Amino acid sequence: MSASIIKARWIVTGAKDNNAPSIIENAALAHKDGVILEVGSSETVCAAYPDATVKNFPQHLIMPGLVNSHHHIGLTPLQLGAPDYALELWFAARLAMRKIDPYLDTLFSAFEMISSGVTTVQHIQGWALGGFDKVVASASGVLRAYEDIGMRVSYCYAVREQNRFVYEADEDFCRRLPEKQAKIMAKHFKQQTLVFDDFMQLFDVLTRNNQNARARIQLAPANLHWMTDEGLIAIQEKSSSCSVPMHMHLLETAYQKEYAYRRTGTTAVKHLEKLGLLGPHMTLGHGVWMTQEDIEICAGTGTCICHNCSSNFRLRSGSLPLMELQRLGMTVGMGMDEAGINDDRDMLQEMRMALTVHRVPGMDNDAVPTPTQVMRMATEHGALTSAFGNEIGRLDPGCRLDAVVLDYNSATYPFQDTDIAPLDALIYRAKTKDIHAVMVDGEVIFQERRFTHVNRDAVLAQIAEAMSVARDSDELERHWLREQVFPVVEAFYSDYLQNTEARTPYYRGSSKV
Repeated sequence: MSASIIKARWIVTGAKDNNAPSIIENAALAHKDGVILEVGSSETVCAAYPDATVKNFPQHLIMPGLVNSHHHIGLTPLQLGAPDYALELWFAARLAMRKIDPYLDTLFSAFEMISSGVTTVQHIQGWALGGFDKVVASASGVLRAYEDIGMRVSYCYAVREQNRFVYEADEDFCRRLPEKQAKIMAKHFKQQTLVFDDFMQLFDVLTRNNQNARARIQLAPANLHWMTDEGLIAIQEKSSSCSVPMHMHLLETAYQKEYAYRRTGTTAVKHLEKLGLLGPHMTLGHGVWMTQEDIEICAGTGTCICHNCSSNFRLRSGSLPLMELQRLGMTVGMGMDEAGINDDRDMLQEMRMALTVHRVPGMDNDAVPTPTQVMRMATEHGALTSAFGNEIGRLDPGCRLDAVVLDYNSATYPFQDTDIAPLDALIYRAKTKDIHAVMVDGEVIFQERRFTHVNRDAVLAQIAEAMSVARDSDELERHWLREQVFPVVEAFYSDYLQNTEARTPYYRGSSKV
């Protein structure tokens, strides 16, 4: 295949630093076989490749494809019957969620992500019901959906060994219930249970079967409370031997901070450091309740963080001390978790959420995020939290050509003063309607509101038909069980935080409480 060229009014190759993008006006990019060959002025690049085919985007800005660094399911929990609660109660509410085919489910959220400029997703699957073969089938359905639509995916299946419902052993929670409810709850736990070796075998099977160059398989110890120390050490050894990264939920809520102290006598971060799990290969999802010392440990080890801004608000988890992490030079990606603030996967809006939420009172301009910083989180830094690393996330020679083409005129109509830099204007103003095209490996997978590989309307019709049937017997049983156990979960956590802040204070700005 010969080289091809795309031209644009502007091309943003990435960030020089958190305050300034690397942007070329009247630019062109040459690429071949999905790899960027050269980026520069239109005149220079076109002269270097005189025989290349040229595609022109005269009123557009091209930037690196966005990376959703933390994602789980397609139809949102709210759609499937679980309203927002504080995280620990929300887990209980999810007990009654409707079932949906994982292939169709994955396509649903892929439509939303791609149409907002996302080219790569960190998909962390979990909670599939049934034995090993059913879990393999479910995971394979997820991966097939991404392959069919053309999206890049860094996939992992979350390993859960224990404490599947509250922060105590499953059998201990069952003892809190009346006999009938306990029996049904135990059956539900059994449906979710794999032995540890099965999780490792799942990784091996998916890795061996994966023939999709846009998919990579990695590892995910789900969270400290869901894992034994022996399991954490074994996953670290697997990560090291297979040279794959890990993604782990951690310190999403104050309840998780307290659990860590009760179990280890210290903080979750210090415990992971002791076990040898921290480093550039590890991404910690959320990280809201870290202490100042925790943050410094993560920075010193090169551990990555994924900021899930909307999710933290919706589930009352708290707010990540983003600017302190940035001050220490940490890699911080951006994820939409189960869903964004509008119960969808609009990455443009998620970027504006992060940009706005951290605008603390005062006049210190260095204390608040910049549009370039947020773009970097959603591209380059997000890429570094995935199994693709620095192969994506920037539009530099040698990188894969994953890009989003934004219609500047559409986004800024009827007027935008030129004192505002073009990238800044789009970070603040662009909507999904302004996404002109999305490319992965140089291939257009979405253009002018149309997906090039999958018929969106047909898939949505399939979903609507599948979900129009009444709940089956399993769903009815779980719906009844949720009503029975929800008050028990509330009671379990009613005094859980009685002494936590006095023991392990978390980071609160410049005052280290």
